[in-house]
Amino acid sequence: MTAHETITAETIAFDDHALILIDQTRLPGELVTLRCTDIRQTHDAIRRLVVRGAPAIGIAAAYGVCLAGDQTGPPTTKQIYLDAIEYLATSRPTAVNLFWALDRMRDVVESTDMGDLPAKLLDEARSIHAEDREMCHAIGRNGAELLADAANVLTHCNAGGLATSTWGTALAPIYHLHQAGHKLHVYADETRPLLQGARLTAWELSQAGVNVTVLTDSMSGSLMRQGKVDAVIVGADRIAANGDVANKIGTYPLAVLARHHAIPFYVAAPSSTFDLALENGDLIPIEQRDRAEVASPHGVTVVPEAAQVINPAFDVTPSELVTAIITERGVVHSPDKSKLADHLS
Repeated sequence: MTAHETITAETIAFDDHALILIDQTRLPGELVTLRCTDIRQTHDAIRRLVVRGAPAIGIAAAYGVCLAGDQTGPPTTKQIYLDAIEYLATSRPTAVNLFWALDRMRDVVESTDMGDLPAKLLDEARSIHAEDREMCHAIGRNGAELLADAANVLTHCNAGGLATSTWGTALAPIYHLHQAGHKLHVYADETRPLLQGARLTAWELSQAGVNVTVLTDSMSGSLMRQGKVDAVIVGADRIAANGDVANKIGTYPLAVLARHHAIPFYVAAPSSTFDLALENGDLIPIEQRDRAEVASPHGVTVVPEAAQVINPAFDVTPSELVTAIITERGVVHSPDKSKLADHLS
């Protein structure tokens, strides 16, 4: 896997038997891409957050399955692909889009003759990618009405183009309004410990000409108290059947603050992010990441060695704190199990 100085038009591309990813670990200092030519490189890119965001992870994993047949000539058995699917499923545990995309690829493996399989798998991966582009724009249209009267919107982590194929989820309504001439101001939480808000959301919004201000995660409550936030919108990595939302750590306290200050709290996510097999958010697996991300950010030691560190990648926001969930199909206000079942049926 090698970095080079060219950039694709989107976060993810697949060309000449290679998966090409914007290396998000290098932003905003360097804009480079990473070229993956086998499934181990793809697994590593997902695990290390070279590619991140639930929809983007699913797309990358789908293309990664296609690479399983490119290593030693044409594969002779379907098991090569099935093993690749199982391996890629171990890269991240929380983002359900990963498993949704891999299930689609598994269905193709199980239903296709071996001679047609490589082409059919690539077709399916490209379909997943194309559907994501359409999903982003649909969420943008559906969510724009909710933010149409807002001047200042707060978001957390990165749920924009870097987390998907194009506009993103939480940022899609902002891009839709911006394109229509409605100039929103966005507050981007820094999002510790990996600073996805400061490094990624602020970078892509400023590249698009959207007015953006970065704040540390602990500033949000003060801004809300001063009346400087009109709405909060975030993405999601998994949503349970009852509407409980797993998203980047720090999302839950934002929802609590928003409720206290009577500010709408919106979640934007595609239908592929829902896990209706899980009754509630307590059942969502939460990824625990390395100590070093907290104790030694950017190689600088800030926590004494004798001290313990806790580093969950996500938290869960109960559905009762969610004003509405925006999907590519529409908007679900005050989400609950019944409303979501109807919405997704």
